[in-house]
Amino acid sequence: MRNQEIAKIFNDIADILEIRGDNPFRIRAYRRAAQNIDGFAKDVAEISAEELQEIPGIGSDLAGKIQEYVQTGSLRFYDELKKEVPSGLVDLLSVPGLGPKTAKLLLDKLHIKDIDDLEKHAKEGRLKGLPGIQAKTEENILKGIAMIRRHTGRFPLGRVLPVAEGIIDKLKEKPFISRLNIAGSLRRWKDTIKDIDLLASSQDPQKVMDFFVKLSQVKEIIMKGPTKSSVVTDAGIQVDLRVVNENSFGAALAYFTGSTAHNVRLREMAVKRGLKINEYGIFDVKTERKLGGEHEGDIYKILEMPYIAPEMREDTGEIEAALKGRLPKLIELKDIKGDLHVHTNYSDGSHDLQELIDAAKARGYEYIAITDHSKGLAVARGLSIEQILEQNNKIRALNKKLKDFKLLSGIEVDIRSDGTLDYPDEILKKLDIVVASVHSGFRQSKEQITKRITSAMRNPYVSIIAHPTGRLIGEREAYEVDMEEVLNTAKETETAIEVNAYPLRLDLNDMHIKKAIEKGVSLSINTDTHVIYQFDFMAYGIGTARRGWAEKKDVLNAGSYDELIKRIRKKCLPRD
Repeated sequence: MRNQEIAKIFNDIADILEIRGDNPFRIRAYRRAAQNIDGFAKDVAEISAEELQEIPGIGSDLAGKIQEYVQTGSLRFYDELKKEVPSGLVDLLSVPGLGPKTAKLLLDKLHIKDIDDLEKHAKEGRLKGLPGIQAKTEENILKGIAMIRRHTGRFPLGRVLPVAEGIIDKLKEKPFISRLNIAGSLRRWKDTIKDIDLLASSQDPQKVMDFFVKLSQVKEIIMKGPTKSSVVTDAGIQVDLRVVNENSFGAALAYFTGSTAHNVRLREMAVKRGLKINEYGIFDVKTERKLGGEHEGDIYKILEMPYIAPEMREDTGEIEAALKGRLPKLIELKDIKGDLHVHTNYSDGSHDLQELIDAAKARGYEYIAITDHSKGLAVARGLSIEQILEQNNKIRALNKKLKDFKLLSGIEVDIRSDGTLDYPDEILKKLDIVVASVHSGFRQSKEQITKRITSAMRNPYVSIIAHPTGRLIGEREAYEVDMEEVLNTAKETETAIEVNAYPLRLDLNDMHIKKAIEKGVSLSINTDTHVIYQFDFMAYGIGTARRGWAEKKDVLNAGSYDELIKRIRKKCLPRD
């Protein structure tokens, strides 16, 4: 898909326009377009100009720029704009926390030309003293560079999965492929992925290889063999495709799904039983007789344990749980009854209430919560008290007309730097649900941020803490927070913690989800939808929750509307 390339270009344009001091509304338009294209389900290279303009934030001008890039591989406006700034500036802007103005200052005053040069200056303490740059700024810049180094060669799940699904869709069309599956860490829904592993079975492997390496997504062929080929896509992601015999497909799928640690444990168990496991099957060592391998479940069945879901295969206790008959019944997408974090065009969303209702009902939901931003987040057109009361009245009126569906009146209220909330209790108590979140002060101390979040949870009207660590995968590290204290306070105050399903957030992560469940903390899996198609991001939240061993009973919005309201109001004082 070309979406990610175009989104990056639009973000670069916004950065350059900001350095140039351009119109802030124009800058915001490019950033909004980049965000909406990046998560768009279809490949923008394969749709018409008219369809492009149906994407929120894309008018005729930006649609034309998208088509120019798709057709020519370049964008003249972007190329001309880059000539106005020093070379290396765009690279510096990839450092998390380094804004356009600071990057230009570093170039102008210290002639820093690239990230390596920036790192050297920061380590030597030569940045502090410039306007707005102190020792803490240098420390944050070094942290940002370290994050880039860690993520080099890895891609966020949300950027990789659409690429894999696009290739799978093309391969599925071919009758000479009988079975086909994603494997590797992508099948385990890890939050970052190194490359894509695909597995197929076919009577004609050579035909599969010939077709695979000629796909339109392929930019470079690394190697092509009779049963395995490796390519690099136009998104820069390596894809390995293996073709195996039908009677070995299950064993190969288990083997190439991993994780390595999980597979090692299975092999150790097999050895103790006089068995051998590899990508071809499971065998009796003495007789060399093949005992299974056509189906993935064969491996677990022969080792006398129940099937373990791919998301759990990390050697974090899943094998012990399986042997004791204590595997959780993991939550599934079909269990979700609604979404409790949804934005409208009252704030920075793209749709009105009725459009969101229609989209939610089309996905089989029973309810959604409208949670626009509060007044403190001006950049997102946060609602004044008058606006939230007006919206609340509209929701009440709509609910009287709706059949088999409910809107919850809510807000995503800012947790201020001192831990107070953006609205007084007399406003919050008028709402059905209150989602509280941190949107500023990410560089406060661990103690300060922890206190902010725990203070918010002690408010009787706060139902959920949203994206609780603030991370953006590959772009911004989680802020420092004592998650142990946060989860303990969540349990004490009966506040739910969000698993934000936006693909670059996935926040809580799997490790913290597991801890939350162990403590008996309720989760809420939400998409943070700003554009209708983002409702489909729920699958990312489900995958992440399954990695944390979440069951239906652990998730607030897996219950019916009546069950949800009962759980929310268990915490708070009677509402208006």
